[in-house]
Amino acid sequence: MGVIDELPRVRLGVFPTPLVRARRLERVLGSGPLLVKRDDLAGFGVAGNKTRPLEFLLGAAGARGAEVLVTGGGPGSNFCAAAAMAAASAGLACELVIWGEPYSPNLALARAAGARIRPTGDTDRAAVDRLVLARAGELSAHGHPAYGVPRGGSTALGAVGFALAAAELAEQLGDQRWDERPLVVLAVGSGGSCAGLLAGLAAVGLDLPVLGVSVSRPPEEIGARVRRLARECAELLGTAEPAGRLEIVDARGPGFGTASALERDRARLALRTEGLLLDETYGAEAFSASVDRLAGGPVLFWHTGGLLPALNSRGADR
Repeated sequence: MGVIDELPRVRLGVFPTPLVRARRLERVLGSGPLLVKRDDLAGFGVAGNKTRPLEFLLGAAGARGAEVLVTGGGPGSNFCAAAAMAAASAGLACELVIWGEPYSPNLALARAAGARIRPTGDTDRAAVDRLVLARAGELSAHGHPAYGVPRGGSTALGAVGFALAAAELAEQLGDQRWDERPLVVLAVGSGGSCAGLLAGLAAVGLDLPVLGVSVSRPPEEIGARVRRLARECAELLGTAEPAGRLEIVDARGPGFGTASALERDRARLALRTEGLLLDETYGAEAFSASVDRLAGGPVLFWHTGGLLPALNSRGADR
């Protein structure tokens, strides 16, 4: 993936993030191998896996002479808070287009980092990306060059960060031998992380099955989006077309941003055995799906981290 070295990049995180064996959890669950990829320890604020796409998106913004980063999401969006911190660290102003009530701990952090919040005044999540691009265009037209980023940073360029993560994972797995390759389980919101992972796995020739746990969109809708973004990411990098094994399961359950009682119980178990802090929107759902699959062989749970760990973050983006 030599093309990656040619892409503008703002270094934010501390990589590689650790890959650890959750042995206490294994003993309590009576299961086989459970690995955890600790992107919650990415090292930039508490941005978790959002650090990965932001490095390349900020790089592109800087290369284009942008003065303002414009993105958006819901009031509890992890990505929005991370984007505000990242923009500040790169010397850019930041504007956030927010649907719903513009109040949450995440938005308080974004404001503290200097972001300007622009509420949409309604609950139409789908309109945010259009409004982000419109605001970026408006700022640019008035002499303030702006770079617009869709919800979650889910573009081919944003996915490059997770393509690198796949190469990171391949090196960490090294020569470990299993009867079966581990199943990689990660939460899927807007799809960029999962897409980049598929593109990266194909690029390094690592054949791992991937289970995407959809927390926002119907599986058929987000599955098509992930595969499209994966192809676009591979085209950008000039690497092999992604053809990996991808399964998407529906974890929307009682409602977006709301874990079920079983998911909360399992999140508490992860906290008490391994010290893992899991939010209700992404972490608890993906971890619960990981536990469900342990009977089938080794599982690698990708801990995406983010803000408001172990708290109910209703209204988060996607």
